[in-house]
Amino acid sequence: MKPLPALMVAPNGARLTHADHPALPVTLPQIVDTARACFDAGADGLHLHLRDHEGKHMLDAGLYDEALAELALAVPDMRVQITTESVGLYEAAFQRRLALATRARLVSVALREILADGDEAAARRMHEAAAERDIALQYILYAPHEVDSLAEFLGRDRVSRAQLLFVLGSHGGHDGSPAMLPPFLVRLEQLNVTPDWMVCAFGRPETDCLLAAHDAGGKLRVGFENNMTMRNGRRARDNAERVAEIRRLTAASVRSKAG
Repeated sequence: MKPLPALMVAPNGARLTHADHPALPVTLPQIVDTARACFDAGADGLHLHLRDHEGKHMLDAGLYDEALAELALAVPDMRVQITTESVGLYEAAFQRRLALATRARLVSVALREILADGDEAAARRMHEAAAERDIALQYILYAPHEVDSLAEFLGRDRVSRAQLLFVLGSHGGHDGSPAMLPPFLVRLEQLNVTPDWMVCAFGRPETDCLLAAHDAGGKLRVGFENNMTMRNGRRARDNAERVAEIRRLTAASVRSKAG
């Protein structure tokens, strides 16, 4: 199984629209254009959300495959991860089926969502089937205690081979903070597991949160799904500008430590 991309862009999410930012990509052509610009700015991965003709969140295996094909032509060296996020519209069983139903080899699943119906056996079968098909499931964890929940669900050995996303903050104006990251890492240390982990963060502190994750050895997810503000407080022109800032600041951090 290939590791997570080092710098993944999440350009739109499930909730935001052009009313939130005119450069937010909603249609597939807009997503493809954004992917090109973000790849050129330094992102090696894309977290993919699709919308229906009214701009609403949509999970559909056939449309995912269409989008994956378009993105493979436009940015063949960019790895694409599809989301299974429910946004209150899809049930756990549907999400588990979708995780296995497309050509995607990177799929994000929220632990609390795929277990929402209490069917742990079905969720384990999904995990095992994904491993057999070389599909990398990235488990989204919203709180440090969910690291323990994942270990109980998968077992510690599988957690060490898993891909994780630690979410700092939440929708609705609950900004992330770099101080939210250490409790996740403490849980990993206590369990003695070494997964491939990534961080995303909501709100203006996104940049500082990602720099803290980078310094701690994590991978990064940046983009308008979580934040539209540059580190200095200015509104970003587009997703590519956010990618470029994170790429520049992390490179400066590496140079500083090397010097």
